[in-house]
Amino acid sequence: MTDRLLGDLVQWLRIPSISTGEPDRAGLHAAATWASARVREAGGTADVLDGYGHPLVVGELRAGHADAPTVLIYGHYDVQAPGDLGAWQTPPFEPAVRDGRLYARGASDDKGNFLPLLHAACELHRAGALPVHVRVLVEGEEEIGSTGAARWLRDDRRGADCAIVFDAGMADEATPALTVSLRGVVRLQVAVRSAARDLHSGIYGGSVVNALHVLHAMLATVLPGPDGTLREELRAGIEPPHPAEPASWARLAPGDALLTASGGRPLHPGAGAEYYPRNGAGASLDVHAIAGGDTRTIVPAVATATLSQRLAPGQRPTEIAATLERLLRAAAPAGVEVEIDAETADPIRFAPDEPAIRLAAGAIERATGIAPAFVRLGATIPIVAELAAQGMPVIVSGFAVHADAMHAPNESFRLESLRLGEATARELLSSLAALGAPH
Repeated sequence: MTDRLLGDLVQWLRIPSISTGEPDRAGLHAAATWASARVREAGGTADVLDGYGHPLVVGELRAGHADAPTVLIYGHYDVQAPGDLGAWQTPPFEPAVRDGRLYARGASDDKGNFLPLLHAACELHRAGALPVHVRVLVEGEEEIGSTGAARWLRDDRRGADCAIVFDAGMADEATPALTVSLRGVVRLQVAVRSAARDLHSGIYGGSVVNALHVLHAMLATVLPGPDGTLREELRAGIEPPHPAEPASWARLAPGDALLTASGGRPLHPGAGAEYYPRNGAGASLDVHAIAGGDTRTIVPAVATATLSQRLAPGQRPTEIAATLERLLRAAAPAGVEVEIDAETADPIRFAPDEPAIRLAAGAIERATGIAPAFVRLGATIPIVAELAAQGMPVIVSGFAVHADAMHAPNESFRLESLRLGEATARELLSSLAALGAPH
């Protein structure tokens, strides 16, 4: 790891680019300006664009050969609010190195994870040795949905031969990872109204419809069984994993150990053994919140719930959303008003033998000395779906680890992770020169 990389990261981390809650608009603009300046200082072009929500950084670093392939690199400069300042050992925007770690908000998510990629591209360009054209996209809304960056991608017609997203983590502290699948999501807001107002339970209870009772009965029709398995129509379209993936999962920490470390209680005795296929290659449904009524003795007239289904590769969000809505509405009695609003994101899957993924796996192994594990992320990264929709294979990797405490007080990033990120970025950019038709 170079001294310049660490020094640059400390500068960037000092900027309070908070996008959640009460956004720090001055900090967001300053962080975007900082990133665009790095590209221009390396001899590239970069602009800070307004009109896409928080400022969006778009830049170009051109290779020496006009026919080189184009690689889009993505990261985000926005960070979560620091929360309870008293829980931080050092102030969240005053970076501090302790015991081989750099502590600051955004150290891992995503400034420290992404900057080695940007740094490597800039240094190679400055030296006249950049083997691919690099398109830079750095956004300030990842923590709140990435709507602006997604819109820019849909507007941009140039495309790229592949994209690199350093916004993920390692399989464990010694094993690098390539994320080859992310689940999609259908998120529902459900509202039930059974009467014009709350009613006295002593006078009307047992004679009128209770909105909370209706809502609970509706939710019961879509909840998973005791072992977590969803009803068949909510599993429609699920594709089996690529043959290389189960062998890769065998290298990872046992599922039982992960569940124990989480502090959660396993759903059933076999939940640990099923962790990787279920949370990466399967579908799941959870109710996140239910609200309604009062502690007073009333029959509630209104009840609401938020729930979501995580979608496995192969599933279609619009079809699953329609199925969920049909099942929920069918359980509501006649005369009750039901409103359902849905938000969706597509699941994504890249085959381990896809040329860009294969090149990336070799580059990571050369840089780290360890072959990466092919992993599936049970969560959803909307920007990856947008990149894939543009026809780009996406290399999703990074060097965050569990101990980095992303989104929590005392977030940090290992100095070793910075070193690994820089070495891997250089190998990646060199290896991807072997990709085909340029954009």
